Formats: sequence, structure tokens, C-alpha cells
Amino acid sequence: MTTPKAYKGIGMNGVIAKWYAKNTARDTGRFEVVARIVTEQAGPGRSVLEVAPGPGYLAVEIAKAGRQVSAIDISETFVEMVRENAARAGVYIDARQGDAAHMPFADASFDYVVCVAAFKNFADPVGALNEIHRVLKPGGGASIFDLKKDADTADIDSEVEKMNLSRWNAWVTRWTFRSMLLKRAYTGTEIEQMATASRFGRCQVFNQGIGFEMRLEKKRATRNLAFACL
Repeated sequence: MTTPKAYKGIGMNGVIAKWYAKNTARDTGRFEVVARIVTEQAGPGRSVLEVAPGPGYLAVEIAKAGRQVSAIDISETFVEMVRENAARAGVYIDARQGDAAHMPFADASFDYVVCVAAFKNFADPVGALNEIHRVLKPGGGASIFDLKKDADTADIDSEVEKMNLSRWNAWVTRWTFRSMLLKRAYTGTEIEQMATASRFGRCQVFNQGIGFEMRLEKKRATRNLAFACL
């Protein structure tokens, strides 16, 4: 069983957050792809929460598609960026600062939850899954996209090449993948174990290039038939 761990990644605030935002903005195509997946899964007019949205590029795309979007990030800098990017795009996003394992939202608030490239850094991944389950409406779903532990370094290099980065930033990004992110990533077995240990009880895992999508669903409440017949 995977146990809670301390966050050992780069603190995403200030200059580091701005560097990350600048470089991820060069690869907007991937946000459009994930936004299509989320909007198709969530359905029209539904409420969507993005956990750890970073600068908010994905959240903005989902909001532009007509969904009601909220976002929560532990970084003050990213929360401000989400608000600024949403205003610039002419959409509204309810962006708040907070911890994925202790979210400031009421029970059953959202139809869908998405998290991209952040799950491996959560100190309490099962706690985060339980919080996602809590804030989801019955019948709601979630998609967690992240790097898989067994991603091939050659495939990672190929992905970095598609990001349109400068030579220096490409080198830094490759180094970050190999020296930090792969060490933090989970195997497919670990992902399934965490889902089983959470309130979801199960998940579906789809491999996608160097990453995976963990898809989750909150079961609808079932009627107690014996009680109903009394």
C-alpha cells in the first residue's frame, strides 16, 4: 500500500511558477485535448473542478466550452494566474487556494473533477481521492492524468521536443522528468491500490503515451428495497 509522503518537488510559487507557466503555454494543444475529454465526460452545462490547475490553461479551455469551472491550487501564485488568465479569456473561474486532501468545497458540489500532472506530488494521494469523492455529486466522475512510472526516457525526450521549448528550457525539462518526476510517479498497480483503498473502491486506468488516465466514478445512492416495502 502506498503511504503518505512529503512533497519533494519544486515549490511552484513566484519565479518558478512564472517559468513553468511560460513554458507550458508553448504547448496549448494538450490542454485542448484534455478539455475535450473532460467536457465529453462531464456533459453540457455541468460543473467541473480542476485540482492543481497550475496557470489555469486547462480550466480556461473547459470554461470556454460552457462548463461552470472551479479550481484549487496550493500555490498562491498559480491561483492569481488562474484568475488573470480567466479574465483575459472572458470567462469566470472560481479559483481558490487550498490542499487537495482538505478542499474548501461543500459535499456533492461538482459533476466532474480533473487533475493533470500533479497527483504524483500529493503528500496524501488517498486522502486527495477521498476528497474528490466527497465533493463529487452521486454519479459524477473524475479523470486524473499523470506520468507513469515506467515511461521510457526516449519517449519522454520525444514529448519534450513537441513542447517548442528553447534549448536550455528543453534541457531543464528533460532533467526534471528524469531526475525528479519519474521518481515521484506511480506504477499501474500502485494507482489501482490507491483507488481500491479510497472511497471510490475501484478505477479504470488507460495508458496514453508517457502517461495514464485514472478514471473514477462516484456511485449513485441505492434505495434500501427492504425498507421501501415496509
